[in-house]
Amino acid sequence: MIPVISRNSQHIAVFGLGASGRAAAHALTAGGSTVTAWDDNADSRTEATNENIVLADPVTLDWSRQDALILSPGVPLTHPQPHPAAQAALAAGKPVIGDIELLFENVGDAKLIGITGTNGKSTTSALIQHVLQVAGLPVQIGGNFGPPVLGLDPISSDDTVVLELSSYQLDLIENAAFDIAVFLNLTPDHLNRHGDMDGYAAAKKRIFRNTRSERQMAIIGVDDDHGAAIAAELSGWPGWIVIPISAGQFLKNGVSVIDGSLSDQDRRGCDVSGIDTLRGRHNWQNAAAAWSVARALDIDPEVIAQAFLTFRGLPHRLESVATIAGIRFINDSKATNGEAASQALSSFDDIYWIAGGIAKEDSLSPALNCLDRVRHVYLIGESSREFEAELTKHGVASTVSGDLAAALQDATADASADGLPAPVVLLSPACASFDQYPNFARRGDHFREIVMRSFGENAP
Repeated sequence: MIPVISRNSQHIAVFGLGASGRAAAHALTAGGSTVTAWDDNADSRTEATNENIVLADPVTLDWSRQDALILSPGVPLTHPQPHPAAQAALAAGKPVIGDIELLFENVGDAKLIGITGTNGKSTTSALIQHVLQVAGLPVQIGGNFGPPVLGLDPISSDDTVVLELSSYQLDLIENAAFDIAVFLNLTPDHLNRHGDMDGYAAAKKRIFRNTRSERQMAIIGVDDDHGAAIAAELSGWPGWIVIPISAGQFLKNGVSVIDGSLSDQDRRGCDVSGIDTLRGRHNWQNAAAAWSVARALDIDPEVIAQAFLTFRGLPHRLESVATIAGIRFINDSKATNGEAASQALSSFDDIYWIAGGIAKEDSLSPALNCLDRVRHVYLIGESSREFEAELTKHGVASTVSGDLAAALQDATADASADGLPAPVVLLSPACASFDQYPNFARRGDHFREIVMRSFGENAP
């Protein structure tokens, strides 16, 4: 735990009692704050009580006696409308912040690396952590991926903290700043929480909101228009050094990955084309970001290249589950929007694609240019009929399987019958999971369980 001594003797309200909210309550108490906490969910309140967290609904508090509200990132701050807890604090003129802000207040001179973007944040964060560990640097990881940040081990001035940052978390920072800020990409997502694309982009850009030193580094993916515009804008800001990265274009003053060959502005690099856990252009961009961070920390290029080779990847991100009778099963359940699914589709041929769930703003649009790689589509969840109509317009055969078990059965049967040399059954839903599963991880776990239960003896 990291005691929040910066808030010593203050009266702090915490709203949201998931893992990050409970960690914040304990860290604030350890730092000398008087803490009350609340959650709209009765089970969460019971769990907090069992951990000796004092409960009080912030809507009923006397806000003249409170100093701040710590809001969990899953709770609406502005859209579709502010939660009543946030409204109460804001009406009283009190700051509404998150645990990232509290971490920043209590890390001293430790290096902070923030990573944001629509897709690739977790893989990039984990890859950076892995490279730093291989290089022998003290490093911890937390935020949107990993443990709650205030539940990390106490941090020394020699430590580096890698933080995956969602747009929700960035909305809740005021003074937090990052020695290295990574902005990977931006495509439509979470627009119900930010109002529109401009609001979403503004939330992501908050990673560059503050400066921590006279010389900070911004690593920015420039393969989409939003990233390119942000890189150009930030290049004119004092105190920022901008390193552009790309997985499709050569950058003389940045880091590029062309056909799997990574090179930087110093003409150093490595070949990532044969690394299975970094398969596909989206992962090449992740590798470019990790390379840029590591070089900024003066890690030798050969050490970085060797670390890439030993990176094990993450579950639910192009995870190779098994190869059975020549059919490869890939779990890409984390692909919760069309752009993420398009990256998966561009990584394989002869695909038997399982898709569907709760469609996002981009629907299937980004994936349509990859349909020539798809043999058949198996649709699940509430978007099935919408996706079926869209695929029919593009001449792609599909089956409304309904649920994941049926889709796997249908896809495996067709892949076996077609007799192609290297077919791939790919779960890359292009949708949120909440119509059938509590989260993308449970959906991916179910995919893996079905495959292993049926063919476990053949798994790698």
